[in-house]
Amino acid sequence: MSRIQSTFAKLQAAGRKALIPFITAGDPDGQMTLPLMRALAAGGADVIELGVPFSDPMADGPTIQRASERALAGGMSLRRVIDIVRLFRMENDETPVVLMGYANPIEAMSQELFVAAAAEAGVDGVLVVDYPPEECADFTAALRSAGLDQIFLLAPTSSEQRFRDVATAGSGYIYYVSLKGVTGASNLDFDEIAQRIPKIRAAVGMPVGVGFGIRDAASARRIGAVADAVVIGSRIIEEIEASPRAQILNNVENFVRGIRVALDEQAGT
Repeated sequence: MSRIQSTFAKLQAAGRKALIPFITAGDPDGQMTLPLMRALAAGGADVIELGVPFSDPMADGPTIQRASERALAGGMSLRRVIDIVRLFRMENDETPVVLMGYANPIEAMSQELFVAAAAEAGVDGVLVVDYPPEECADFTAALRSAGLDQIFLLAPTSSEQRFRDVATAGSGYIYYVSLKGVTGASNLDFDEIAQRIPKIRAAVGMPVGVGFGIRDAASARRIGAVADAVVIGSRIIEEIEASPRAQILNNVENFVRGIRVALDEQAGT
């Protein structure tokens, strides 16, 4: 059982929902990424999604696009992201880390070298937006051989065939994109989400996390009532942008802790 799978099993046994915060590695600069990961864990993160900056983040809205631009301008690269995970893993052997990004940096490094380096550093899972399950069989096999989970996206427009494809290729959890749009939008249809999640969970046979558009304790609580995990990214990036440097870590940790409390209150734990 992977670290991700073990984490979800423990949460389910305790009647709790997973909190999965996202930050972009290298934002606001490379020196802050490891401390930010510590702050996320201290605030109650169950899984950390660490974004690998890319120059054309097609699924991301303006907020995460700006984070990627800052990170790339500061020299962040896929290899440096992996090095940061290695440092985090030296002090934290419990919190799973998922690298989230795009195919281009992996292809430039080579899938083989990436998988080996990620596994050695202590990465637990990978979510590559533009590797659909029907087009990445070799990558999926390599990840499985290395003991890494491959997380896939599902959307409101996903077909039942895509459900089956993801169930076959994926592991760890499913990331359900809660709206038709990019990260950071806010037009959530909670009724639609509540109807879709049980169907997805039954079809894929693994936990379902919901992201895109969750911005506060109230929306997290409503999503937590039906999903297995809540994913928050753009709102955390906004907190980083708005905070004086000396207050970033404290503000991010407090924000995450507020979401953690809301999820636990919703679950009655």
